[in-house]
Amino acid sequence: MTGSRGYRPAWQGFDWALPGRLNMAEQALRGPGDQVAIIDLAGGVRRDVTRDDLRGMVDGLARYLAGRVAPGDRVGVLFSQSPWCAAAHLAIWKIGAISVPLFMLFQQDALASRVENSGLSIVLTDADGAALLGDLAEPVMAAEVGVRGDPVVFADTGPEDPAVLIYTSGTTGKPKGALHGHRVLTGHLPGVSVSHDYLGQDGDCLWTPADWAWIGGLFDVLMPGLALGVPVVAARMAKFSTEGCANIIREGAVRNVFFPPTALRMLKAADQNLRGLRSVASGGEPLGAEMLAWGRQAFGLAINEFYGQTECNMVVSSCSVAFPVRPGCIGQPVPGHEVAVIDEAGQHTDEEGDVAVQRGSASMMLEYWDNPQTTAEKFRGDWLITGDRGVWDGDYLRFVGREDDVITSGGYRIGPAEIEDCLLTHPDVATVGVVGKPDALRTEIVKAYVVCREGADVRAEDLQAWVKQRLAEYSYPREISFLDALPMTVTGKVIRKALKARAVAELEALQ
Repeated sequence: MTGSRGYRPAWQGFDWALPGRLNMAEQALRGPGDQVAIIDLAGGVRRDVTRDDLRGMVDGLARYLAGRVAPGDRVGVLFSQSPWCAAAHLAIWKIGAISVPLFMLFQQDALASRVENSGLSIVLTDADGAALLGDLAEPVMAAEVGVRGDPVVFADTGPEDPAVLIYTSGTTGKPKGALHGHRVLTGHLPGVSVSHDYLGQDGDCLWTPADWAWIGGLFDVLMPGLALGVPVVAARMAKFSTEGCANIIREGAVRNVFFPPTALRMLKAADQNLRGLRSVASGGEPLGAEMLAWGRQAFGLAINEFYGQTECNMVVSSCSVAFPVRPGCIGQPVPGHEVAVIDEAGQHTDEEGDVAVQRGSASMMLEYWDNPQTTAEKFRGDWLITGDRGVWDGDYLRFVGREDDVITSGGYRIGPAEIEDCLLTHPDVATVGVVGKPDALRTEIVKAYVVCREGADVRAEDLQAWVKQRLAEYSYPREISFLDALPMTVTGKVIRKALKARAVAELEALQ
């Protein structure tokens, strides 16, 4: 197999057409001054922030930073969803510095590691963030910086000039800093557009419960919304709730939502219907047929799954208005991104292999920060290796699992996602994580950790029979343990590494 797969009319003649001069702040701030850029629901009272309002906030911060920060310096951004979070990133990019998103739910060690690794000296934040930061770096209260004064000239930056340093969520090891250039926003636009059935229709309005400190919030929602002229809702929930979610959608007149899979599962468990949306996109973990079927009932539309990672995002997506959503598949390659399944020799294969993205994708990182060896290890020739395993199903990419997650049992290679999807169709299962547990006879056995719905009364053998009846005989979980909660990253992904360690510890305790 050679060449690109996917909806070919969109591929033909596609060219990123990156200009020699490109500044993401300028790209995001274009548009009529009276156009609503951000709908702020944070204080319980709706406040519409226009582009002129946002430009004033950006210039105020840019003037403040210009005398303290040189181009290429790193500046932290520690906010929940808010207009000041957007203004902080834009101001940093406007002067040619590098923004470093920080998460308000980080504990001290997580903050300290990122501050130290990136060499931060200044962090734009608010009072809550300053309290978290302590003496790790100088906190600057963004809202206290004046907004009056002459506009600041955009720095003379190009597509390859560094702009943002985003740390991975650490599902497969210590978080690494993925350094992106000013082209990264351009690189996200095709995927964001198709995942929302061509975002930018009249009345479109974006929101996500995902924090803007992560690439899914910052570059799948906030910055593309600004660049495409679609209002973005800023709303903070101290803890995700289905009722709070419904209130935000209603009060913000939201029509387009990016829901992480965990949020969708919580909505499903609460039987929460959210009609009136035009598009729902989801990424981070495969949803499976059951969740897709529920989405059609709950939203009255097809959930569009998309795929990418911090290092190279939004490279595969579903788009229900362009081609049918296929359960079990992520979607098709997004125009502009050459996605392949390759073997160890770096050759295309129609069998299961490594999901890879060819150099040239505008959303691809420049490098891992201060880590040339790990950067080199991420590539196989011209292919960035995602660390995920996949297989083609016609023009669709079917996700098998992370390379470290694939289970080898009795000579079979088993992807945990399919088993998780099957167990999630059981009415008593709220969420589940599946890993391989070492076994002398089979190399590994399939082990499932299950969180049941409240009030459920189900036995392990019931769930085993459920999988046996629906999947291959060899892939049913030979062991099932029931937990109150699964280990999750701050972005809502199940940490299979932690479950794997638990399974190994269980085995060792018996020896």
